[in-house]
Amino acid sequence: MQKFIKIAVILTIAAAIAATSIPTLAATSLSGAGATFPEPIYAVWMYKYNQLTGVRVDYQGIGSSGGIRQIKAGTVDFGGSDAPMKGPKVREAGLIQFPMVVGGVVPVCNVQGLEAGQLKLTPEVLAGVFSGEINYWNEEAITSLNPGLALPNEPITVVHRAEGSGTTWIFTNYLDKVSPSWHESIGTGKVVPWPVGVGAKGNPGVANYVQRVNGSIGYVEYAYAVQNNVPHVSLENQAGEYVQPSIASFKAAAANADWASADGYYLVLTDQPGDESWPIVGATFILVHADQSDAGKAEEMLKFFDWCYKHGAEMAVEKDYVPIPKNVADMVRQTWADEIRVDGTAVWK
Repeated sequence: MQKFIKIAVILTIAAAIAATSIPTLAATSLSGAGATFPEPIYAVWMYKYNQLTGVRVDYQGIGSSGGIRQIKAGTVDFGGSDAPMKGPKVREAGLIQFPMVVGGVVPVCNVQGLEAGQLKLTPEVLAGVFSGEINYWNEEAITSLNPGLALPNEPITVVHRAEGSGTTWIFTNYLDKVSPSWHESIGTGKVVPWPVGVGAKGNPGVANYVQRVNGSIGYVEYAYAVQNNVPHVSLENQAGEYVQPSIASFKAAAANADWASADGYYLVLTDQPGDESWPIVGATFILVHADQSDAGKAEEMLKFFDWCYKHGAEMAVEKDYVPIPKNVADMVRQTWADEIRVDGTAVWK
């Protein structure tokens, strides 16, 4: 009996020693919220990164306004916004802002018999449709641009975002640049006083609404048009050329980006020059606090974004986004090293 007791004690001690000598690996969990514009590629990156590292990154697509509110309130580890904050505002809020990926906003429509890219619109006509000045699909302003297309005598249903949206900010920033009447009466914003139309939540909501309602037109990040098989329009660019949304036309617009001189990475890529440039292009941004409270968690968060820059380019292209160039990613890493701190100590080295 004593022999068995001794064996039991020895096993208990051995188990205790083993437990203390093997480190416990607790998987880090990170949370983010904001723009729906980049949600398709963020979902792919987060899934792949979790498979490789065990780190779980959760992101809620609630719109850019919601993302900014939540990161300012400290309820998430990072926020997402397609509407960049100007440098002084970023610093005033105690935040760091940096671009993650570039994409295109595209007008999408549901007109019986029309396929993707068949309908041509000029900037002025697009603004006229979304301002309610053009109300029917067979009005001369549209038919004169599209000889040979059978456009119906059907009212146009405008679909816009219901909540504060960076996609709306990019879209209205473009209309504000190309239409004097839009500039005077409506302007640019994550929320604007839409003269006509119905609201839908998020890029998915707009895409689904347009897909269901005959005679409708809306605007979404290009990936949502492709995923939902919603026809896009062909749009006249600054050079007077009608172009289709594509990785090539988004890259052509992004080629003019001067990130080095952008204060706080504030940069707007709408209505860029070039024969091949898609006119409604924008970067989507991450917002994090400059002063972090948890060094380990902050480092894991930056490791995730670093991995996205290093290994996420091919996945981004597959989802119809333009990756951030390597030289810009290097600039961002230097910003992390210079500005993100825990108790005065740099997180990224």
